Parts: sequence; structure tokens; C-alpha cells
Amino acid sequence: MVSSDLLLEARRRSGLSQAELAQRAGKPTSSIGRWERGEVLPSLEILRNLVRACGLELTFHIANADLQDHDLTLIERSLDRTPAERVADAVGSAAAIDGLWGRVSRD
Repeated sequence: MVSSDLLLEARRRSGLSQAELAQRAGKPTSSIGRWERGEVLPSLEILRNLVRACGLELTFHIANADLQDHDLTLIERSLDRTPAERVADAVGSAAAIDGLWGRVSRD
């Protein structure tokens, strides 16, 4: 479910427990759990309020991007960098992803 995944991700990114989010949003903790598990779907308004209670904003973007031009630009940027710069970027990205997964696993 999109709404359950979105709510869980927003709560985890904000570092809140289900109880803390429930208190901020004025909703029962049990409802937060049921929404995150996808047992019940919150209305769009409730979902937006929950995401805002996490300190984030619920936005929808419709993009009509040319993927080939986008990919070509990324390749050209990469080729403009030295191998050492590319390795440093990869190490930095890996550390950032590791940090995100570390936070997710603690919840």
C-alpha cells in the first residue's frame, strides 16, 4: 500500500515512535499501527496531517522527463570527474545509504 509505506517512511525519517506521532497528530497509537500495516487506509487529509506531524510535507509531482537525456547528462557529468572523485562520491553515497538503513532497522 502506498499510504502505509509513505506513513512508515515519514515517521522513520522524523525519528518518531508510533506513540510520539500519535500524540503529535492527536490520534490513537493503535490507529497509527493499523495505518502503517495497511490494515486500514487513512483518508488523504489524515495522511497529509500525519506526514505534517512528522515535520514533512506531502506533495505529488507529475514529471514528464526525457529519461534518455537525463541518463546522458548523468553519464557526461560522471566522465568529467576523475576516478578518485567518482570513488569518493560512491563511498559517500554508500555511507549515506548505510546510515539510512541503520536508522530504519532500529525502528
